[in-house]
Amino acid sequence: MELLNVRDYEAEAERRLDPGAYGYYAGGAGDEVTLRENVAAYGRWRLRPRVLVDVGACTTGTTVLGHEIAFPLLVAPVAFQRVAHPEGELAMARAARAAATILCLSTMTTTPPADVAAVGSQRWFQLYVFRDAAVTRELVAQARECGFTALLLTVDTPVLGRRERDHRTGFTLPGGVTVASLGRGGMTPAETFALTSPSVTWRDVELLAAESSLPVLVKGVLTAEDARLACEHGAAGIVVSNHGGRQLDGVAATIEALPEVIEAVEGRVEVLVDGGIRRGADVVKALALGARAVLAGRAPLWGLAVGGEEGARAVLELLRDEILLALQLLGCPSPAAVTRAHVEPVRR
Repeated sequence: MELLNVRDYEAEAERRLDPGAYGYYAGGAGDEVTLRENVAAYGRWRLRPRVLVDVGACTTGTTVLGHEIAFPLLVAPVAFQRVAHPEGELAMARAARAAATILCLSTMTTTPPADVAAVGSQRWFQLYVFRDAAVTRELVAQARECGFTALLLTVDTPVLGRRERDHRTGFTLPGGVTVASLGRGGMTPAETFALTSPSVTWRDVELLAAESSLPVLVKGVLTAEDARLACEHGAAGIVVSNHGGRQLDGVAATIEALPEVIEAVEGRVEVLVDGGIRRGADVVKALALGARAVLAGRAPLWGLAVGGEEGARAVLELLRDEILLALQLLGCPSPAAVTRAHVEPVRR
């Protein structure tokens, strides 16, 4: 069967993956209300196209923190990628390089950061703060030495959300798959994340920004209050995120939280958003609501599970092509031309 969209790739990935592995990637916290809302909320915004605009030379290119990328979508950090495919993060890095976008590598990578860096893709490093401060310092040092150009400090995981799919399946990292940052395998997600610190504060953001010599983006912001604090404590950017619906169930969908964050930031830092991206039109809606770009995790992960590097690249190219089509039909020659006037809430 020809795979035509992200949902097709997910269905094929579910067919190929072990139920525990699929449940780990696909699942959310609690009753998975927020997981579903992340996707459904995009349907509550309607596009407002303008006609008779020259889109003959339309481009999807943009910049994020000064880095040029081919389209306004980055590969979000996803843990344990060798569970999805034997080449894991290496294949994903090659796909990101081919698509000319930025790979965000998870702290919970199953491939050493140096090996991922050797692929040569543009790369950011997603960081959890560990109880053992030496582990955190070593991760930051590795990221800097390996040419990662930004840190994504993930702040919505002081403790792990209750992910009931993992409890039902008993998902554990299979034999031979090791978390590179910890040098350990055979762990459940809960055992892995028990090593991270529940005591991270805004002071840690300040210290990281001052000591790492890398721009720090705060990932996991959902409110205007925290957006303002991020700006005040040295963040170079914000990622509006609810961890893919995997942490606190019942919080806002990210596209719903985005406008208040944009308003609070007042242009001081760039704002990105993740969660629920399934179509290129979703990306354009996020741009219209003020995002500089989006991050997508599950979508390229399904491609990885289906076909390794080739599958992940195919999903990224599919989303790029959908973004281009949406821009052309919206009457926007580039991502920079998309404005708040190009969307409106659906009135029921």
